[in-house]
Amino acid sequence: MGLSRAESLDLVEAILNKMGEALEGGENVKISGFGSFILRDKRERVGRNPKTGVEVPITPRRVMTFRASQLLKDRIAKAS
Repeated sequence: MGLSRAESLDLVEAILNKMGEALEGGENVKISGFGSFILRDKRERVGRNPKTGVEVPITPRRVMTFRASQLLKDRIAKAS
């Protein structure tokens, strides 16, 4: 692309900052041909300590998941 190493670093950091801002704002982020970063709200639930068997409440929280695009999945499948 003709960019210097420093310019490439600045470009990648700018993209990642924009993605982070969008996710902070509650938006999902889709990168065409790569995949989607999706936010999900998990409800409160009861977990169990595997060592002691004691039930522990797990607080509600927001998590981010990644779903690869079909194009990326196909590329990975061809590479193996």
